[in-house]
Amino acid sequence: MSKQILRESLAVRRLLEVNPAELKDDVVAINRVTKVVKGGKNLSFSALVVVGDNHGHAGFGMGKAREVPMAIKKGIEQAKKNLIQLNLKGTTIPHQVVGRYGSAQVLLKPAAEGTGVIAGGPVRKVMQVAGIHNVLTKSLGTSNPHNVIKATFAALLGLKDAAHVAETRTKTVEEITGKAKEKAAGEN
Repeated sequence: MSKQILRESLAVRRLLEVNPAELKDDVVAINRVTKVVKGGKNLSFSALVVVGDNHGHAGFGMGKAREVPMAIKKGIEQAKKNLIQLNLKGTTIPHQVVGRYGSAQVLLKPAAEGTGVIAGGPVRKVMQVAGIHNVLTKSLGTSNPHNVIKATFAALLGLKDAAHVAETRTKTVEEITGKAKEKAAGEN
């Protein structure tokens, strides 16, 4: 998914009806940035933060400030503005999907109940705040946390539920999920 498409998808799927008291935040990465100017070096900090409510809503944001707590606070505020709703199937995802952003690729696979979150680093933090408890993931390409987070959200935005797919194909949900065949086989 290209950067422009990711921005447009995030803009379309933004949420406003999430209770702020339920939101959990998690810091993914903090970078110390030094800018060399005529008078010397200016130190500042950059924080990458993910926010979610454990019920299928998640967002990410980045904040920059002179001190770490202020950078984290700014990142949380931006993440709250970028909250999106995810299409989930219970405690896992409905189907396998690959998200791409820059040179980062993230593969997400649904997992059976009790598997847990098989993920590393930034992807694990997104899954935890979003409320996805059973998923298999693999991060391919770059390990840059900013690009990995954006690739993860690109993958999560690519998830479709059976009702949406059935509507676009003008079929019933049973035909899409294959339960119509199971019913027909059971009747015979």
